[in-house]
Amino acid sequence: MIARLLTISLVLAVSISAGAVAAFAKTCADVAIEARGEQSRYMWSAKGKARANWRSKVRRTPDLGAQYANWARAENTEERCLSGPLGILCIFTGTPCLP
Repeated sequence: MIARLLTISLVLAVSISAGAVAAFAKTCADVAIEARGEQSRYMWSAKGKARANWRSKVRRTPDLGAQYANWARAENTEERCLSGPLGILCIFTGTPCLP
């Protein structure tokens, strides 16, 4: 009888913890979004402009919206910055995700 109760308890614990993990799984978009900023004299400014444009593009994308527009939650992110005679230009690419 005790062995049976332990088995039932173990099965319940495993199924509850599996459900909890699924509840915290991220939901991400099917495609990555790429956005470029504007040329800037400073790296921090170039990155800020690219990030802002990425967020704006995600908000305007059908089936995504504002809830996906957080760069910190994005998956597979890439920040590329190019330096030239007119300044620095950054391009941000990432897959938007829900929390």
